[in-house]
Amino acid sequence: MKNSYLKKNWFAVAFCMCCCFFVFDTKAQQQTLQSFYFFNPLVFNPAYAGSQGALTVTGNIRDQWTSFKGAPKTECLSIHSPLKNENIGLGAVLINDELGATKTTSAYGDFAYSIRLNKKNHRLVFGLQGGIDCYRTNFSNLTIIDNTDNVYLNGFNYSKTLFNVGAGIYYYGERFYLGASCPGFLNNKLNISAGQTAVQENHYYVFGGVVLKLNSVVNMRPSFMIKYVQNAPLSVDANLSFLFYDKIWLGAMYRYNSFVGANIMFNVRPNFRIGYAYDYSISIASSIAGGSHEIMLSYSFKTMSKGFKTPRYF
Repeated sequence: MKNSYLKKNWFAVAFCMCCCFFVFDTKAQQQTLQSFYFFNPLVFNPAYAGSQGALTVTGNIRDQWTSFKGAPKTECLSIHSPLKNENIGLGAVLINDELGATKTTSAYGDFAYSIRLNKKNHRLVFGLQGGIDCYRTNFSNLTIIDNTDNVYLNGFNYSKTLFNVGAGIYYYGERFYLGASCPGFLNNKLNISAGQTAVQENHYYVFGGVVLKLNSVVNMRPSFMIKYVQNAPLSVDANLSFLFYDKIWLGAMYRYNSFVGANIMFNVRPNFRIGYAYDYSISIASSIAGGSHEIMLSYSFKTMSKGFKTPRYF
């Protein structure tokens, strides 16, 4: 019986082994990531566009390190839908991010093309995206100690708009998903002031998840996210969530050497859900950083030809 279960669920077993490897063997510090990445991968992977089978709108608000003045605050709005030709999906993402005196507004459009691989409707999707990042820095929002500093004198009001392109791949079925992406290929430069230059580094993502039916009431979903940026610590995020009666998700997360947290998602209706996540820093900055809060709303519109996936696991 056990051997039969393993053969039927080979993907689930392999996935869980991969999760254990990445969580316990990776030696790296964690950077900030969205806690609800498994419900809105379109933010970093254009290949996700159209995968829900209906026009879907998702909004995220994240307030990070609430005890730290000038800490990151992020608002994100995404929308995507398949076309009448179900192999094609379109999407768009709008992000507003604040960090200290710097604000960044990003707007990207997404195109995805999927290939049906078998009768179970497993699909392999290729995605492309293009858009702009608008950077604005206002040094008047800072407390100036040395008003002769070159950054203050030459970069008091700095703004620049940069174009970038990215790509991703996404493989999924009814109860699993696996993807990889690079949202921005171009290493654009920001010349903030005399002698002060910043570069847009390439970000590489690998993420996945699987849903295991424990009994008639409970489903379990382990998931992971790995992000690599040159000259920065590897970022590893693991989450374990349980779905009760196809209504309530309860989960716990761990970001390597950085955060622990919990999240809850309530399926108000099959096409409408709302969630809340709380992260607490376990790094040396925990005494001054405080916790991080994230709220998410998602709504899918019914199509004329058919409805939407029920329940929606990711």
